Amino acid sequence: MPTAAAPIISSVQKLVLYETRARYFLVGSNHAETKYRVLKIDRTEPKDLVIIDDRHVYTQQEVRELLGRLDLGNRTKMGQKGSSGLFRAVSAFGVVGFVRFLEGYYIVLITKRRKMADIGGHAIYKIEDTNMIYIPNDSVRITHPDEARYLRIFQNVDLSSNFYFSYSYDLSHSLQYNLTVLRMPLEMLKSETTQTRQESFDIFEDEGLITQGGSGVFGICSEPYMKYVWNGELLDIIKNAVHRDWLLYIIHGFCGQSKLLIYGRPVYVTLIARRSSKFAGTRFLKRGANCEGDVANEVETEQILCDASVMSFTAGSYSSYVQVRGSVPLYWSQDISTMMPKPPITLDQADPFAHVAALHFDQMLQRFGSPIIILNLVKEREKRKHERILSEELVAAVMYLNQFLPPEHTIIYIPWDMAKYTKSKLCNVLDRLNVIAESVVKKTGFFVNRPDSYCSILRPDEKWNELGGCVIPTGRLQTGVLRTNCVDCLDRTNTAQFMVGKCALAYQLYSLGLIDKPNLQFDTDAVRLFEELYEDHGDTLSLQYGGSQLVHRVKTYRKIAPWTQHSKDIMQTLSRYYSNAFSDADRQDSINLFLGVFHPTEGKPHLWELPTDFYLHHKNTMRLLPTRRSYTYWWTPEVIKHLPLPYDEVICAANLKKLIVKKFHKYEEEIDIHNEFFRPYELSSFDDTFCLAMTSSARDFMPKTVGIDPSPFTVRKPDETGKSVLGNKSNRDEAVLQRKTAASAPPPPSEEAASSSSEDDSGTDREEEGSVSQRSTPVKMADSGDSAKVTENVVQPMKEVYGINLSDGLLEEDLSIYTRFVQLGQSQHRQDKSSQQLYSRCPDGVIKFIFSRITKSLNTHLSFLTRQHL
Repeated sequence: MPTAAAPIISSVQKLVLYETRARYFLVGSNHAETKYRVLKIDRTEPKDLVIIDDRHVYTQQEVRELLGRLDLGNRTKMGQKGSSGLFRAVSAFGVVGFVRFLEGYYIVLITKRRKMADIGGHAIYKIEDTNMIYIPNDSVRITHPDEARYLRIFQNVDLSSNFYFSYSYDLSHSLQYNLTVLRMPLEMLKSETTQTRQESFDIFEDEGLITQGGSGVFGICSEPYMKYVWNGELLDIIKNAVHRDWLLYIIHGFCGQSKLLIYGRPVYVTLIARRSSKFAGTRFLKRGANCEGDVANEVETEQILCDASVMSFTAGSYSSYVQVRGSVPLYWSQDISTMMPKPPITLDQADPFAHVAALHFDQMLQRFGSPIIILNLVKEREKRKHERILSEELVAAVMYLNQFLPPEHTIIYIPWDMAKYTKSKLCNVLDRLNVIAESVVKKTGFFVNRPDSYCSILRPDEKWNELGGCVIPTGRLQTGVLRTNCVDCLDRTNTAQFMVGKCALAYQLYSLGLIDKPNLQFDTDAVRLFEELYEDHGDTLSLQYGGSQLVHRVKTYRKIAPWTQHSKDIMQTLSRYYSNAFSDADRQDSINLFLGVFHPTEGKPHLWELPTDFYLHHKNTMRLLPTRRSYTYWWTPEVIKHLPLPYDEVICAANLKKLIVKKFHKYEEEIDIHNEFFRPYELSSFDDTFCLAMTSSARDFMPKTVGIDPSPFTVRKPDETGKSVLGNKSNRDEAVLQRKTAASAPPPPSEEAASSSSEDDSGTDREEEGSVSQRSTPVKMADSGDSAKVTENVVQPMKEVYGINLSDGLLEEDLSIYTRFVQLGQSQHRQDKSSQQLYSRCPDGVIKFIFSRITKSLNTHLSFLTRQHL
C-alpha cells in the first residue's frame, strides 16, 4: 500500500531542438538523462501547427539510435558521410509556448535560467534568456509586410525580466494549497488513480508496479490557477496534444529568498509575488476592474518561512502568509491626454448593485475563504475631490454586498488616510499600521504544517490564544485574506503590506518555536533582512506597473531616510511620469499581444490602429453575456457552504477533477526530490552547487565586532549593522564622502516639499497640519562598561578617516577652497530661506523649483569634492 504522496517532478527539464528540412524534432529529458520524450513538429505547413507526440518514454540508447536513423535518412545522398541531414539547432530548458501573428507559428524556448529560491528541495528558476524560432521552412513561407512589426511588439515583453517557473512546485498556487493537496486521504487518492488510469493515454503509467506487489508512492500534480499564469494562451494550442510534462507554466512578478541564521540554525524567508494576467497592463491605462471582476495591478504576495535544516515537505516545518493588493473594484479611469501629473478620476459606469465588486469578492471568497478584509489607504480629506470619489463608491458597494452575506462572513472594511497621518507631527504612521496588522493577522491566522509547538504551552502568550484561522490536527490554515489598496497600489500599499507581513512573520517564527514571544522589533537583523526583501519586492512591482521604483519606502515613513533620498524620490517621480506619458502605450500593446487579448487577423484592424483596448478587456461590449447574477445572492452557492474555508482547498468532486494522481515506485525519479535536489549521479561544480547567492542575516546584517550577541532578534544601533561597518574600504570612503558633503550643505528639504505629484506621495492638500522635518533615529547611549569597547571599535586614526592630519596644518590652496565653499553654503542658506516663503505662496511650482535647487546644490558639492580629490 502506498504510504505517502509527493509532487510529480517534470521529466522534461533539458531540451535539444534538432532540425531537418521537413521537421523539427524536440528531444526532452529529465535532469539525470535517463528518460526521454520526443516531439515532432511539421515544417511544411505555412500557417498551421502540426505537432505529434508519440507519448513513448525512450532510454538514452534508444534516442541515440533514433537520431542516427533520422540523420541517415535526411542526407541529400544515401550513404554520403560528409554532410549531415540532422542539425542541432538550439539547447533549452523549457518551452514557453507557440505563437502566430500573420504568417506561420513561432516556438519560444528558454535558453538560460537562474536559480532564485528553494522551497523544500523544489527549485524556482528565473528566465534569463529566450529564443524565438520560426517553424515553417523558407520554401513554404508566405510573407506579410506587418509580420516584423508584430514580432517587435511581442518581443517588447522582456521574458528575462521577472518571469519564474519550477519543474516540480506549482507557483500559481499558495504553499497552503500545495501541501493541503499532498495531505489528501489515501482512499481519495486510490479512486483518483483508478479514474486517471482509465482516462489516460499513457500506456506505461503503471508498468512494473505489479512486480513490486503494488508498493509505491502517490504522485500528485494539480492544474495551475490560470489567473496567475502568463503563458497559458501560448500553451493552449498544444495543451491537449502533448504529454503534461511538456507544459511549463510561468508566472510574472517577484521571487526573493534570504537566510535567517538563528545561532547556526538556517531558516529561509521567501517572498513570492504573483501578478494577475487578467486585466493586466500599465498604470494609467489599466484602472479599476473589467466586467468579469478582474482588477488592475492585482498581485498576490506570499511570504514563506521554512526550516532549512530539514528539506522534506512531510518532515520539515513550513509556514506561509498570503495577502493581496489590487485596484479599487469599480468602473473608473484617469485620462492622461491632459498631460497632468495627477489626472482627474472618472467613474465610467454607474453600478448601483455593485455587480463588478460582487464578482471580484466572489473570486476572493473561493480562493481565500472568509473574512475578506479591505484596507483602503486613499485620501479622505481633500480640498478638491479626487481620491475620495473612490472611497465613497467602495464604501457603498461593500455596504450593499454585506447586507446579503451571513453576519459571520461579512466583508470587513478598514479606511485609513495614510497620507494625512504621514503629515501629522503627533502621529506615528507605523505604530498605527502595527495596530491594524495585529488585528488583521488575528482574524485571518496563517498557515503552518505542524501542530502547535510545546513551547507555546511552556511559554503561553495572550495574543496566541486570540489567533484566528482554522486549527486542524496537522497544523493551522489561513482563512481569509487582507486586500490592501490605495490609488496606484504601489508606495503606500507596499509599506502597509510590509507591516502586516512583519507582524505575521513574528507569529510564524513563534509557531516554529524560534522566538519566545510573537513580536519583532525594528532595527533587528531579522526585520532589516525582511525589510530589504520587501523593498526589492516593491521596486520590482512598481517598475512593472508604474515605470519607476518606489518613491516612498519604509524608511521614509519611519522618518529616518537620509536627506539625499529626497532627490532620488523626485527623480523616481519624474521617471514614472515620463514612462506613463510616453512609453506605457507601447508596453500595453505588448502585454495585450503576449497574453492573447488581441489576436492579429487578416482583413481586420491592426493592434496599433485601435483607438483603445477597452473592448478587448470588457467582453460584454463585444457580445451578450449569459444572464446576470442575482442582485441579492451574488455569491457562488458552493463557496458559501464551506466558509470560512476556501472552496478551492475543500476535498470535493469538482476539486478532485483538477488533480492528476499517479502511482510510482518508491525510488522513481519523478517523485524522488532527494535525487532531484542533490543529484548524486552527476559531477557537480562549485558554480552550479552554489549558484544561489542568498542574502544572509549573519553575513550581511550582523555586526562584525567580537562579543556581539549573534541573535538576529537583538536590537542594533544604526551604526552597528554589518552593511555600514567602517572596516569595508568602499563603505568607509562612502561614509567619509557623506560626512564631507553634509558638513556645510543646506538643510534637507521637508518631507512635504520633497513629495512628488505621484498618487502615492505624502504631499496632499495644504489644509492639513504642517510638514514634519527630517528626524534622525534616536541613538541609545552605551553603558559606561561598554565605553572602552565602543571607543576601541569606532575611533580610528585621523589620517585614515579624513585623508589628512589636521595637526600638520593646511595648505593655502586648500584653505582658500574651503573658505569659498563655506561662503557658497551661507549664500545657499539665504536663498533657501527666501525660497520657503515663495514656496508657501506658489504650491503649483513645487516640483520644478525643488528639482532645480537640489540639482544646483548637488552640482556645487560635487565640483568641490572633485577638486579636493584631485
